[in-house]
Amino acid sequence: MIETGFLSKYIFNFLLILLRISIFVGMLPFFGSKSFPVQFKVGLVLAFSALLTPVVEPRVKETYIPVLVAREIVLGIALGFIARFVFFAVEIAAQLVSTTMGLGMASVFDPEFGQSTEVARLYGIIAMLTFLAMDAHHDLIKVFVKSYEWMPYGKMDLSVLMGQILSVVVRMFVLALKLSAPVLIMMLITNLVLGFVYRATPQINVFFISSPVFILVGFLVMLFGISVFIYVSGIYIGGIKDELLKLIYLLGN
Repeated sequence: MIETGFLSKYIFNFLLILLRISIFVGMLPFFGSKSFPVQFKVGLVLAFSALLTPVVEPRVKETYIPVLVAREIVLGIALGFIARFVFFAVEIAAQLVSTTMGLGMASVFDPEFGQSTEVARLYGIIAMLTFLAMDAHHDLIKVFVKSYEWMPYGKMDLSVLMGQILSVVVRMFVLALKLSAPVLIMMLITNLVLGFVYRATPQINVFFISSPVFILVGFLVMLFGISVFIYVSGIYIGGIKDELLKLIYLLGN
């Protein structure tokens, strides 16, 4: 017969693990995608929690339950943000590319879809395939399991957490500029060339010529720069694991 104390402890551990992992999985690349059914995400979270409950012994620092829950929610969002910051950078890069190519005008005619739908989708698919090809999702799961061993529940230094988040935000914008730099530079050069053409022959309507030229040049640069895009994004995807380990180590000590 199962003792009541053991059962209550088992349920308590299960709920603690479920709290942290549900937020983390919801923000993970690939697993947290909108294309995945909600039933799949719920089943995945429950399965992970059930598997980890007999293995992991959560250390609890905070006994006041509302404070513990609030801290775990903030921590789960922070871990999920760090795990997904490369994809946020890819989205920002796609917005910059679309705006410089003139594709941002699509939002004027159809605001429902917004800017850079196709460019963001293309960049996002390439980044996701790179993420899966590098087996990064398995590394994130391993690191997350380690967080239960290294970091007690309820222990969270906000100064350390905010410092690491700000560092990741800076890296996110740097990555966005790196990914969009080839197209931005070529758009600048194209603008200068069209300016010289207009000065040489003012009869040419540069406005109507520039739009197809920008789109053509932009897509050509994107096509020939796919290998560079994969290489640069792959470096940052490989660094996600180190960023998570660093945050977990600092918060756990």
